[in-house]
Amino acid sequence: MSKETSGERGTSSGGGASPNLEWRFNQTLRNVQGLLKGRSIPGKVLLSRNSEPLNQGTSPGASPQYFNRSFSENDQDEDEPNDSSFEGEGWVLVQKQTRTGKLRNSKSTTSMGDAKGSNNTSPENSTSFSIDAQRPVAGARATDSARVTKFTQELSRPSVILEKLRELSWSGIPPYMRPNIWRLLLGYAPPNSDRREAVLSRKRLEYVECVSQYYDIPDTERTDEEINMLRQIAVDCPRTVPDVTFFQHALVQKSLERILYTWAIRHPASGYVQGINDLVTPFLIVFLSEHLEGGMENWSVSDLSPQILSNIEADCYWCLSKFLDGMQDHYTFAQPGIQRLVFRLKELVRRIDEPVSKHIEDQGLEFLQFAFRWFNCLMIREIPFHLVTRLWDTYLAEGDSLPEFLVYISASFLLTWSDKLQKLDFQEMVMFLQHLPTKNWSHHELEMVLSRAYMWHTMFNSSPSHLAG
Repeated sequence: MSKETSGERGTSSGGGASPNLEWRFNQTLRNVQGLLKGRSIPGKVLLSRNSEPLNQGTSPGASPQYFNRSFSENDQDEDEPNDSSFEGEGWVLVQKQTRTGKLRNSKSTTSMGDAKGSNNTSPENSTSFSIDAQRPVAGARATDSARVTKFTQELSRPSVILEKLRELSWSGIPPYMRPNIWRLLLGYAPPNSDRREAVLSRKRLEYVECVSQYYDIPDTERTDEEINMLRQIAVDCPRTVPDVTFFQHALVQKSLERILYTWAIRHPASGYVQGINDLVTPFLIVFLSEHLEGGMENWSVSDLSPQILSNIEADCYWCLSKFLDGMQDHYTFAQPGIQRLVFRLKELVRRIDEPVSKHIEDQGLEFLQFAFRWFNCLMIREIPFHLVTRLWDTYLAEGDSLPEFLVYISASFLLTWSDKLQKLDFQEMVMFLQHLPTKNWSHHELEMVLSRAYMWHTMFNSSPSHLAG
């Protein structure tokens, strides 16, 4: 059976995974076994025993028994095959998935394309076929027909049940549904469909009035601090996602500037902090996608009317505000919220992968030196931009629990390169962590990071004292 690897993680078809690493991973899965039984796992991730024998270095105490989480009646749809598998060291992560196809770029189109690569393979037999043949297409999980139907049913309710919508959204949202669902998850749009349009219209008008009051004024009416802040924002906007040319458009730059300055003035406890500019970009892309077709590289905001642009900008502002409400201390003086998350990440990595933790410590590398940017920009600079909105589906589905879950995502992200890191000295680690090999990542690698993060969160959440700080 062939083995896919993420980044530079060292596994091969010959079972060349590090014995200690494989044993640690298996130990983690055994510990979480009891916690996962009978629970509804976002993404419908199963944990099943790999059919390959373990390395000779595997601990003799490793349990030989087959482990599989049984679906509840609500988990398994009658017409859904289990056809996609992701492989970890010594175990296979089996992801429940249905037929996939391309959605037309139209809000009114919900039909799916022809079935691709559908299998009726059961979880028990999932290890008998090649992972290459079963590797999901980008975004397949978010757009399979059964899940689209479930999203449609939830959104058609007179009043959306947000908890159900969060559960569905955790594993990815169909792109054409994403704008409306993000507004709902953030509490910007009300669950009651009768009130939704009126509320959005009122909030959009309120934003226009804020811009007129705070931004569209001469510098003579600003304090020196406000002038300096506006200058810093003007410097940072061209640096925002520099490898995506769309963000260099003059209209986009001006929208970013207005959003950031208005937010900073209305949130004096933090003001503008570098990194917040990155957090606007997922909202811009998602809300522009309602009005522009095709790939982002072909978009032209000049084709949109001033009213549409104003509405998009207002939606970005209010969604950014709602999003940051739950993590204000991440961007206040000295950013204590981020420092707290970095400390918790260090402790979590020590619990999950002590050899890596010890090596980082022995080399004198502080977690703050690489993880601060991860938390400050919420991974936007660490992964290809086309994966960011998928990652943010999970962020918004987590709601108020996001800061806590970010620690687990970061641990899963870091330990993707566990073996590699243990071979590097201080300078090499610094360079490696500043330029991680994620350029060619697809949804497959991102889903693996999220699956591990969820597994570890489920295991450690019942004993939070290990992260106290």
